[in-house]
Amino acid sequence: MPIAILSVHDKTGIIEFAKSLSSLGWTLLASGGTAKLLRDNKIAVTEVADYTKSPEILGGRVKTLHPAIHGGLLARPTDSDHKQLLDLGWDFIDLVAVNLYPFEETIAKPNVTYADAIENIDIGGVTLIRAAAKNYERVTLVCDPADYNSVLDEIHAGGITDKTRQQLAVKGFASTAHYDTAIHAYLKKQAE
Repeated sequence: MPIAILSVHDKTGIIEFAKSLSSLGWTLLASGGTAKLLRDNKIAVTEVADYTKSPEILGGRVKTLHPAIHGGLLARPTDSDHKQLLDLGWDFIDLVAVNLYPFEETIAKPNVTYADAIENIDIGGVTLIRAAAKNYERVTLVCDPADYNSVLDEIHAGGITDKTRQQLAVKGFASTAHYDTAIHAYLKKQAE
């Protein structure tokens, strides 16, 4: 049974996406607010903290940064990698739906504080994007809600193509590059 991890700040379309994946037999993992939203909508989901057996810590700053998650994403499609995950009680993670804290929207607010800006620098989400994108030959990354339907269409048609996974990986790296550029520009200006 394939596994998807859902960890989204922008919840647009995530309920429908999760319902569709679930109806297709996918196991869903989700972090904090995403897990709550899915449970509230009667969608079967396993909280990341339950999967990793490690609670969210530091007020939610650390949720998905765990070997069970990143091992599941970065594992190669080999018997030895898969066995190592299974021996640890984990498995491959096949799809990641993630989007990032709204850093640019936060710093655009009048009178935003430096502390608010810093708190809206996403770490775990960027790491999920990069891990999934790096391993795109096996893992599908969906970092834009606009891609949910096309990904579902391909799953229904027999599976997500290598080309689509590669295109989504490129989109993921573009999104993290843009995000880091915005953070860099803001911090540079603050340091002047």
